[in-house]
Amino acid sequence: MAAVEAACVALAAAGRPVTFTNVAEQSGTSRTSLYRRRDLRALVEEHRARGREANTLSGLVVQVDQLRRSLEAVAAKVRRHEEVLRRLQRSRKAE
Repeated sequence: MAAVEAACVALAAAGRPVTFTNVAEQSGTSRTSLYRRRDLRALVEEHRARGREANTLSGLVVQVDQLRRSLEAVAAKVRRHEEVLRRLQRSRKAE
């Protein structure tokens, strides 16, 4: 799945169309697998939709919203990790 994701990103970055044929060639995955596996097909379709919507205002709004949610999730994870580190440091000082 990571190879397919990377292929979609690379194609989009290069300005090439994200098609099942191009993704198959770029990722080394057969077109049949891309079509048959729902997760892979959904991934390719998602990137294709992003490419079509990238230049529209509504497409940009969707992308900004997705990025905001992703950033909030990362920030929450960082806060949890910081709290764990603080607890570990306190327990070390108590020893």
